[in-house]
Amino acid sequence: MEWQQLEYFEATARLQHMTLAAQTLNITQPALSRSIARLESELGIPLFEREGRSIRLNRYGQLFLSHVEHILEEYRMAKREIDDLLNPSQGEVSLGFLHTLGIHHIPDLIGRFRRAHPHTRFQLNQSSTQRLLEQLVSGEIDLCMASPQDADMRIRWAKLWSEELFIAVPSGHRLAGSSLAELCEIGQEPLISFKEGYGLRIITDKLLQESGISPSIVFEGEDVDTVAGLVAAGLGVAILPKYSGLDQEEVSWVSIANRSCRREIGIAWMEDRFLSPAAERFRQFVLDFYLKE
Repeated sequence: MEWQQLEYFEATARLQHMTLAAQTLNITQPALSRSIARLESELGIPLFEREGRSIRLNRYGQLFLSHVEHILEEYRMAKREIDDLLNPSQGEVSLGFLHTLGIHHIPDLIGRFRRAHPHTRFQLNQSSTQRLLEQLVSGEIDLCMASPQDADMRIRWAKLWSEELFIAVPSGHRLAGSSLAELCEIGQEPLISFKEGYGLRIITDKLLQESGISPSIVFEGEDVDTVAGLVAAGLGVAILPKYSGLDQEEVSWVSIANRSCRREIGIAWMEDRFLSPAAERFRQFVLDFYLKE
């Protein structure tokens, strides 16, 4: 059975007139008759009652038509959606990003981009780096902005910027107000960190190991707000990036001395996967925006 046969059948069933259907489809009447005959042969039943030059759907044809109309409508809807995705001015970008980027970076980027491309739609996903990479590989998202990790070799990374990591302590902590501190100074402190597999957890574990200390982890969170909130409540210390969304009065930020403690942020995409024109345009916009200097 060919797709064209379904379209021919639908037009014939709707008009119930071979000549008119052939003219509508811009084919000859014998060609239309042969197509309908092949379809009936494949199904093993007649679909029309023929009375001279007149035709009308029989009960088998009516049943078959109800399914064909649904199939053709689904096809047309899918084609419209694909056309929208492939249209750079009206397509959709599926973007994943870290929670911390949702405060300023992502809203600013999308706002700037949409000033030039106002009809582009965005599907946004916030999660950890590990989860974002899983979504990227599975095809759930087109692009992600996160911390680079060793992962699937098909993932392409481009570094966008790096941000300093600080020792975050409660406002009443002995280190509060200090401008610099060694990591070893928190070796005996209760540590609030992230769940295993999260990008900041991987970075934190590496920094602590290099410093030869292993503080006791008392809480594990999934986002910076939660971890910082636990710090503000006096439940421990943490290693975090500093950003304006956190309560600055309850948390003190101490730079880490004698060590370049930073987190890289990059944009990732699948090397061997097609990017719609809208997604490709946004990817290039992000690269140009952060790497223009």
